[in-house]
Amino acid sequence: MVTDPIADYLTRIRNANSAGHRVVEIPASNLKKEVTKILFDQGYILSYKFEENDAQGSIKIALKYDKATKEPVIRKIQRVSKPGLRKYAGSDDLPRVLNGLGIAVVSTSNGVMTSKQAREQKVGGEVLCYVY
Repeated sequence: MVTDPIADYLTRIRNANSAGHRVVEIPASNLKKEVTKILFDQGYILSYKFEENDAQGSIKIALKYDKATKEPVIRKIQRVSKPGLRKYAGSDDLPRVLNGLGIAVVSTSNGVMTSKQAREQKVGGEVLCYVY
């Protein structure tokens, strides 16, 4: 049993990236689907597909690599808020990752979004992870 599904999601992406895999399959949940959409919109993954093959379903993510150097686009993907220590930030205190070059994924009352979008909408929430 996985006690932290988001950490498991991020670890599967991190491991597949370091192993050079093209596709990674992850058990689905609504929160994971929203994070996947954000990663796609921000250009960190090539594509994704939600499959409803059983009760839970799965997410297939095509990872993105640099064409010239074959390096993964996701340099680092890091969990911030953990089940043992939740990290919340108000709209004024939302983090800037690598001075704006990376993203912070935030779960707000208006849904899951990047810290930049949350700052524009003036909402705070739980900081899920950093991606750069």
